[in-house]
This record gives sequence, structure tokens and C-alpha cells, in this order.
Amino acid sequence: MERYQVIIRYDGTAFGGMQRQDNTRTIQGDFETALRNIGWMGKSILAAGRTDAGVHAAGQVLAFDLEWKHTSRDLCNALNANLPPDIGVQQVSIAKADFHPRFDAIERSYRYQIICCQNRDPLRERYAWRIWPEPDFELLQACAAGMVGEYDFSAFGTPPIPGGTTIRRIYQADWAKQSDQLVFEISANAYLYHMVRRMVHYQVGVGLGKIRLDDLKEVLLGQGNEMIQGLAPACGLFLQSVRYLD
Repeated sequence: MERYQVIIRYDGTAFGGMQRQDNTRTIQGDFETALRNIGWMGKSILAAGRTDAGVHAAGQVLAFDLEWKHTSRDLCNALNANLPPDIGVQQVSIAKADFHPRFDAIERSYRYQIICCQNRDPLRERYAWRIWPEPDFELLQACAAGMVGEYDFSAFGTPPIPGGTTIRRIYQADWAKQSDQLVFEISANAYLYHMVRRMVHYQVGVGLGKIRLDDLKEVLLGQGNEMIQGLAPACGLFLQSVRYLD
């Protein structure tokens, strides 16, 4: 019996999220079905993050114990043969027996995609939030820079465990622009529920002049306990990668 560490990608459009739910298609449910098809007898896989309904992943990390007599490459091929087209295993390796993809993670990175165009674009809106007019790029950059550091992000989300801390450390946050596309990239030690989507919506509000940039300092200092209103759509969000100690 070995513990395997697996990196997967998925298009989250048709899923109710990562975590298994009754009467709803989820990443965990489909992956565990594929595992059972190749002889897995476990009760539950472990995951690095519980992505929301509609959120995508380029580097979600899973772990499970399995009695497997073939190579890791064979396991990768067997899983992909049993998974639906919107989930794909990218890498399989043997991990330490006590490896936990969530609790052992030291950094998680997300990407959020926006397209700035006045007319609908069905070919791109599956993976991006379409907005118009275009927000001020310098204001977006200034807002992202102001979020870097360790703060109480309670205004941007709730902890995964009731009563848990809302302190998070943001290592990097910035925007890139190419043609009509804006991309927000962020890396942190951990996140609150809906934190990235709420941060994106807030920054767009700043970029459009609906929110004062100077208000961010007060929000991060905990001056006012109200939750920031507004969520960027799930379709633009990707879990890019999860980092562990070597």
C-alpha cells in the first residue's frame, strides 16, 4: 500500500465544486469513481483545496492510499482512461505515508481572468469574466500591491472552520494586461472562503472608480466589520498550483 500524490486539471463548469455532495456532480465524486474502477477500496481522497462550483484548476493536488502493482505512469494512464473528459491527471508520484495535500501546503496560487469587451464573447466567457467599461489598470495594480502582506482579511471571506483565524499572508498579488484581457495572479499561505473572487470584484470596483483606493487600508486594518459585497463570477478563477516543502 502506497500513498500517491496526484496533480489534476479540470474544467469546473459542470461541477458543483471539489468536495463530494449528494445529488451533485463533483470533482471528488468523479475521481473516486475512477479510483474504484481500478480497485481502490478507500473511503475518501484528500485534496489541497475545496474549489467552488464552476471554478477551474490547473494544479489541484490530491492524495490517496492504493495497492497498485504497476508503475506511476501506468496509474496515471489508468485514471485518465476512467475519468470524464473534463478532468485530467497530469502527474502521479509516490508520497510520504503521512502526506496531506491541504495541511502540508505552504503556498497556493490562483489566477483570475477578465476580458474587457462590450459585446458577448461565448468562446471566451466560459473561462473569464466579461466586464465593460475597462477598469483603470494603474488603479488595479495599486490595489493589488496594497493587499500584499499579512492582514486580517475578514472583510473578504470567512474561515473554512467556524471560529478560525481570518489572518492570511499574501506573498504576491498583481495584474497583467494583454490586449483586452486582464489577469490577476495571487499567491498566499491560505485563503478564506470566496476570498479571491471577492478581492477581484473589489479591485474592479476600485478600477472603475466606484470604490476609493484609500479605503483598502481601512478594510485591511479591520476598521469596520462588514463583509465586502460582490463576488466575481466563478468561471474566471483557476487554482494554478500548490507548493510544498522539498
